[in-house]
Amino acid sequence: MNSSSGTKVTSGVTGLDDILHGGLPSGQATIVSGGPGSGKTILALQFLAAGASGLYIGFEEREAAIRENAAGLGIDLSDVTVLDLSAEGERFFDNDSYTLFEADEVEGEGMLERIASAIDEQEYDRLVIDPLSELRALLPDNFQFRRNISSLFNELAERGVTTVCTVQQSADGRSSDLKFLGNTTVEIYRTTNRRTVEITKYRGSGFAGGEHTFRIQGGTGARVYPKLVPGDHYREHDRDQLSSGIDPLDDLIGGGLERGSVTVISGPSGVGKTTTASQFLQAAAADGQRALIYLFEELAPDYLHRADSLDMDVRDLLEADQLEVEEVEPLSLSPDEFSSHVRGAVEERDVEFIVLDGIAGYRQSLRGDDSQAMLTRELHSLCRYCKRMGVSVVLIEEISAVTGEFSPTDNKISYLADNIVFLRYLELGGDIHKAIGVLKKRYSDFESTPRELSIDSTGLAVGSPLTGYRGLLTGTVEEP
Repeated sequence: MNSSSGTKVTSGVTGLDDILHGGLPSGQATIVSGGPGSGKTILALQFLAAGASGLYIGFEEREAAIRENAAGLGIDLSDVTVLDLSAEGERFFDNDSYTLFEADEVEGEGMLERIASAIDEQEYDRLVIDPLSELRALLPDNFQFRRNISSLFNELAERGVTTVCTVQQSADGRSSDLKFLGNTTVEIYRTTNRRTVEITKYRGSGFAGGEHTFRIQGGTGARVYPKLVPGDHYREHDRDQLSSGIDPLDDLIGGGLERGSVTVISGPSGVGKTTTASQFLQAAAADGQRALIYLFEELAPDYLHRADSLDMDVRDLLEADQLEVEEVEPLSLSPDEFSSHVRGAVEERDVEFIVLDGIAGYRQSLRGDDSQAMLTRELHSLCRYCKRMGVSVVLIEEISAVTGEFSPTDNKISYLADNIVFLRYLELGGDIHKAIGVLKKRYSDFESTPRELSIDSTGLAVGSPLTGYRGLLTGTVEEP
């Protein structure tokens, strides 16, 4: 049975087919490269489990261990035949020696015959050799190895068998000299705190470039979280304004926040950024939009207790299933995984209003490349995706300066924002006051004069414009 040119089969790994643009090439060989413990075998076993009948040829683990480990990861190998070519334990103590042939010649020929016999025993749709480098050790030189493997792959292609072979990465940890053998190359990289997967070759097909998060968990096995590409997503939406539920605040920001816009609310610690964002959050939920706040810096019970103390309707809306509150555990997610969570909220649960509290916690909580530039790029992609999907986003940004020279953000994210709302402390008559103002509004006009802000047990209140004062942005006010 010849394989159909251009057809693909599922890899069996959630998310991997997405970056492969449909799956692995049917009837062709794929090389999975990675270092020790990277997850090569797990990926290969999930590939086998996704087929109708598969053959696993293994050189390193006994069959019982393979099946036990697979079951612990939720991988069903009941339709998979295992050819166990691992060394017997008593072999170490065997004093017999070869007298007529070299050991590698005798064993190599014998094992190749066993592999050929196993492949001929029945019709398989999928085959795994784990690892392929063991076959090279059984043959006398690289020339013989390449000829034999090329012959094997050609025969498997003629039979329509889709093959996955694992190989060890070379010393630099980024490649293998066996990659040339496959139609497709999948490389898995592992560092101390994360795994990523990258497609480095796919003949005859496009694929999603770059490194994508590769996560292994007990009970579910391996999963790929593709890097978010905003341009791949779009849905029609209007530009109507979303009220905060407080008329003076709406007046200040020119009527409300436009649907599908990105708003940065910035200010020093304790000035009321989360409360202001929550005002918009609860107003959106009360208006019938599904709303969600991600807490990077605060526990959900603490957030709800604070909302209760300010007489906000957050808990009632939560119980009515109009609003969601999610904690993000520090260092538990990569940016790719967090983007996947957001996509699930938007595309599966129809969330239309999202608050990220806050940006400093986002940078500290998400695992991956720790550079500020990388996380800014990830945040940029996430915000672009939300805008294209008509989802309103509020980013809470803490600035370090309480008074003094004015800066809207400390993390150079102002370019992401359609709207920038700033909160400041003011010293008036020897007392500390708070002010709220708008620095930027992309889609409409807004009040240029800040207003006084107060927060007490009745909630958030916005006063009249603070006209006649100088130095409001610095916090050191000159009264009229």
